[in-house]
Amino acid sequence: METQHIHIKGIVQGVGFRPFVYKLAIKKQLKGWVNNATDGVHIHINANKKITNTFLQNILENLPPLAVVTEYYIEETKYQEYQKFEIIYSVDQAKPNILLTPDAALCKDCKKELSTKDNRRFLYPFITCTNCGPRYSIINKLPYDRINTTMDAFQMCVDCKEEYNNPLNRRHYSQTNSCSNCRIEMQMFENGKLTENFSDLDYIITKWNEGKIIAIKGIGGYLIACDATNIEAVAILRKRKQRPTKPFALMYPNIKMISNDVNVFEDEKRELESIHAPIVLLHLKPNNQQKSGLALKEINNNLHRIGIMLPYTPLYELLLKKFNKPIIATSGNITDSTIIFQDDKAMEALPEIADILLMNNREILIPQDDGVIQFSKKNRQKITLRRSRGKAPVYINPNIEVSQKTVLATGSMLKSVFGLLNFKNIYISQYLGNTASYDSQVNYEKTFYHFEKVFDTKIDTVVTDKHPDYFATRFGKEIAKKNKAKIFSLQHHKAHFYAVLGENNLLDNDDKILGVVWDGTGLGDDGNIWGGEFFKYEKGKIERVFHLNEFNYILGDKMAKEPKISALAIMNLVDGSSQYLKNKFSDTEWKIYKNLLQKNRLKSTSMGRLFDAIASILFDFDVHSFEAEASMQLEKEASEYYYSHPLSLEISYIKNHLIPDNFLGFLIQSIFLDLNQNIDKQLIALKFHITLVDYLMLIAQKYEFNKIAFSGGVFQNALLVDLIIEFMEEKFELFFHNEFSPNDEGIPFGQLMFYSKRN
Repeated sequence: METQHIHIKGIVQGVGFRPFVYKLAIKKQLKGWVNNATDGVHIHINANKKITNTFLQNILENLPPLAVVTEYYIEETKYQEYQKFEIIYSVDQAKPNILLTPDAALCKDCKKELSTKDNRRFLYPFITCTNCGPRYSIINKLPYDRINTTMDAFQMCVDCKEEYNNPLNRRHYSQTNSCSNCRIEMQMFENGKLTENFSDLDYIITKWNEGKIIAIKGIGGYLIACDATNIEAVAILRKRKQRPTKPFALMYPNIKMISNDVNVFEDEKRELESIHAPIVLLHLKPNNQQKSGLALKEINNNLHRIGIMLPYTPLYELLLKKFNKPIIATSGNITDSTIIFQDDKAMEALPEIADILLMNNREILIPQDDGVIQFSKKNRQKITLRRSRGKAPVYINPNIEVSQKTVLATGSMLKSVFGLLNFKNIYISQYLGNTASYDSQVNYEKTFYHFEKVFDTKIDTVVTDKHPDYFATRFGKEIAKKNKAKIFSLQHHKAHFYAVLGENNLLDNDDKILGVVWDGTGLGDDGNIWGGEFFKYEKGKIERVFHLNEFNYILGDKMAKEPKISALAIMNLVDGSSQYLKNKFSDTEWKIYKNLLQKNRLKSTSMGRLFDAIASILFDFDVHSFEAEASMQLEKEASEYYYSHPLSLEISYIKNHLIPDNFLGFLIQSIFLDLNQNIDKQLIALKFHITLVDYLMLIAQKYEFNKIAFSGGVFQNALLVDLIIEFMEEKFELFFHNEFSPNDEGIPFGQLMFYSKRN
């Protein structure tokens, strides 16, 4: 007889892995043990290699719903005779080398128990099992055991303990296990008064029906909610949150009700009902076909899509089932700050917005916003807009060869995220906010130091953006100094390119690859502001081969916030532009800004600012109330025309397959000509999009590229992505982001890929 040791790595803790192995071993009549350790799951069995291989194969083919295996090994170990198979205590003698498990949405089994009258967890708002519930947001350290989570504060009742200790029960070693007898308790904060042991959810429903705004503590922080059909309630929420036009997300009770208001494709339905449970941007039905009576104008400012999610916690499930209408479901934060997750801060800050706070006494350690995704309408390309709750902080791609060093990638500024390589595991944090905000800086630091504590690690290397004034860059330098670590900087758009190359397993590809990186701003290698870039990747090196024509970059961040300034800077290249621009400015502004343009030396190639400029000229979207508002509205106007009047590449402004020497000037002149001829402005917006596709296709042909990879915030534009696929996929191999956002959230992953490739 032999004793075999199986070592399994991946997302294998907090997912019911040990009970799963136990049941399988009992079924196969094997003897030995299974346990958690800081480097994964370990199994010892009395068996020969053939039986062990078969057992391992059975494990891999029938994994628990939340489990993901990245590596596994079998080796013969010193013989020890076992009398039975058992689950033994976790061991944590080594530094953690294991993937953290993301938080998971309410599973089907718990959802069923929640509404079953004779079940002892009937209507219990915090029902969980090994297949669902909080994980990442409540963990203090590894391995993932109850004592290492904020659930350690709750003592299980006799019944819960029996389930927890029964290997055949679905809640065996379910670290979040509780019931109404050993419950997580709710509190209500209203009019400055705290009500303990609150349980009257009907009261919350009554208040929603009265038009009140409720802040609800969820998995990753507070969610602010009100009746989405109540125009006055939504308007009050906008005023209190100082959010004049930015769209609100919605939460619906069920998929059937969602289908009453929007068109839901099968891929969108899968995402809505997945364990990640993100917000999905969905296309609205025509007004006369919507049935829920949404306050649409107040919710999304007449955009063509609306963000929707399903209840992903048992508390939300109970509330939405009782209310039976959609609610506004927006992050519980003060304008431009990070999501609030601590109860004391919630009671201090959120009464400015919410009439009532529905709280609970399960502590959140790591805050997270909801994830956001969309699909391009025609070609169904998935576009991640925010990677957060349900996905963070793990990224699994066994095809990527990464460095063995412990590497911190500090990311960018607006879409702040950091990345960490540890024991060759890739961690990408949740979205942490715009670090121009002090609260977001605090959140960034807190989350990093939490990682440092959980993994008990020391940073060997730091990679930062090239911009010296980003908070993330300064923070990276501090960490490098503290750890006596090496530090590297990487140009912003090159990091974008590395990210899409890494995600598509192209870093070791033998062919040259064109990288099209279009976004708002990023400090270029020449000291100017880049954003309309074409790179060549070949033999592990990146070279800038082409870019959008340069224009003057003035007034710093003000230019990004006021599209009319982009219009002035770009249209200034063309004679006769004053007639379209001057009425957008006061006489004083006009004089000062024109003078700045004459003296200015800072140049930009930003495609994001070009989109702003066109939105300003065509539709008078002159000032942003939120990031990329003008570009979103431009996409909407072009989409409305395209999907009702599908047109070909022939309507591109570029003729004879020749790229004009001054493409930018040519493009603006062409648009002015159409305006002078009173061409439909929606058609002009579409022609602008199609011309950009023609432009990049001609550049790819000019430099003889067959493979093209796309990154940068501009490629959140689903219409642009659809047009690229429609007009280019027959001639080129196209690569887009899928798991990561094309916006700056993907930057730290690109920084990690850069370091791994060079080392």
